[in-house]
Amino acid sequence: MRALAELDARAVRAVLIDIDETLTTGGRLTADAYAALERLHASGRIVVPVTGRPAGWCDHIARMWPVDAVVGENGAFYFFYADGKLRKRFIDDAAAREQKRAKLEAITKRILAAVPGSALAADQPYRETDLAIDYCEDVPPLPLADAERIAALMREAGLQAKISSIHVNGWFGGYDKLSTSKILFDERFEIDLDPSNREIVFVGDSPNDAPMFEYFQNSVGVANVRRFEGRLAAAPKYVTQAAAGAGFVEVVGHLVRRG
Repeated sequence: MRALAELDARAVRAVLIDIDETLTTGGRLTADAYAALERLHASGRIVVPVTGRPAGWCDHIARMWPVDAVVGENGAFYFFYADGKLRKRFIDDAAAREQKRAKLEAITKRILAAVPGSALAADQPYRETDLAIDYCEDVPPLPLADAERIAALMREAGLQAKISSIHVNGWFGGYDKLSTSKILFDERFEIDLDPSNREIVFVGDSPNDAPMFEYFQNSVGVANVRRFEGRLAAAPKYVTQAAAGAGFVEVVGHLVRRG
């Protein structure tokens, strides 16, 4: 991973951002991080949080934050706010989402019994498509080996599974953060991410960001990504000096100053 100072910001026109422990710090959105988000949006760049957080949160984010859209539940949908209305684009239709949700209850019980100390994530009631198991947010932190065990159990049950900085998320379907980001940029902004790759920056911190780290030539990890060294399928190309929200502030400062 190279120092953030080496990233050429002159052509960057869009920034995708993970939320937990990338934009937030210790689970909180600081005033400095939110001000940086506003500053980034005001610079004229497209700003899109890309998160494992639930539809209920993404409704609020799309409506209230200085962003152009939000990708949620690890790629299950994107939302954006336009002309005074919230617009929702799900990958699966309503019937398919309902059918898949019905299968998750039994899987949840098996995982919680197999991994003592884990729990259903507090934001699960606000989810439309996936299962979130808490290993590090509202429960005493479990070792990463337990998070990997949860992910393995999900995969054995036929789910896609990704480990974030706080949850293990599982869902039925072939989508992820990257595939839905591509759909969003094509449908909403008429941008093909393949030829425009160098014009996009992605900022993240954990294993569920690995497809984004690998794909984007200008992928950035905030410093706490080092926690997962050896457990990332792909590492970011650049890394900040500061961790979490302060690292995001560092990224914005570099982009606005050098762009």
